[in-house]
Amino acid sequence: GEKHFECNQCGKAFTRCSNLQYHKRTHTGEKPDECNQCGKGFARSSHLQYHKTTHTGEKPYECNQCGKAFAWHSYLQIHKRTHTGEKPYECNQCDKAFAQHSHLQYHKRTHTGEKPYECNQCGKAFGQHSALQIHKRTHTGEKPYECNQCGKAFVCHGDLQRHKRTHTGEKPHECNQCGKAFADHSDLQNHKRTHTGEKPYECNQCFKAFSHHSNLKRHKLTHTGEKPYECNQCGKAFSRNSNLQRHKKTHTRE
Repeated sequence: GEKHFECNQCGKAFTRCSNLQYHKRTHTGEKPDECNQCGKGFARSSHLQYHKTTHTGEKPYECNQCGKAFAWHSYLQIHKRTHTGEKPYECNQCDKAFAQHSHLQYHKRTHTGEKPYECNQCGKAFGQHSALQIHKRTHTGEKPYECNQCGKAFVCHGDLQRHKRTHTGEKPHECNQCGKAFADHSDLQNHKRTHTGEKPYECNQCFKAFSHHSNLKRHKLTHTGEKPYECNQCGKAFSRNSNLQRHKKTHTRE
């Protein structure tokens, strides 16, 4: 498990030289593997192979419990953990466990504060390369994922999948304690805290804890005094969007 191959730009180390070469492309932006149908480029040939299934629609790996199908066998294995509840990847600092190794790696950065992926336009840094790619679209305006029912387009694939459920009414994420179902996995995770009482989001100034990250962000405004929600009619600003919406009604009643 020794990591002899180290990146000379950020110091990250790898057990294999090939993994280092792939990693270096996150710095250079090199994408040598190109799709012969749409011209989109990829840093890894495996990512290109997966992308090609978006053209063919091929999904040969099917879950024997719910029938959901996947383009890759590894994605099927990860999906099966939503049925079994298995979380084999455990953090050695806080014992929090994850169904996917990549989620564990991302989580570890919440302890270290490491953000190795930096935007070359505005300098904003991210803990995940995928988060950087999505962020870059805020500069380009690109929305590559389009709904085939209503034409609405999205910055990331996950947002498109969630949107599609507004058409289908599908709620695939079910609470194993009370049976309540949700369209979005993050909504299920938030709901589960009503059973456990867990409050994982802590203010680093007063140490008050919250069950939802959005509640922590709102709370932090009480320390900074920031009021990011501004009325476009009179310029009055508010710390909460709900307060802005209430305020706007005072204009419509006039």
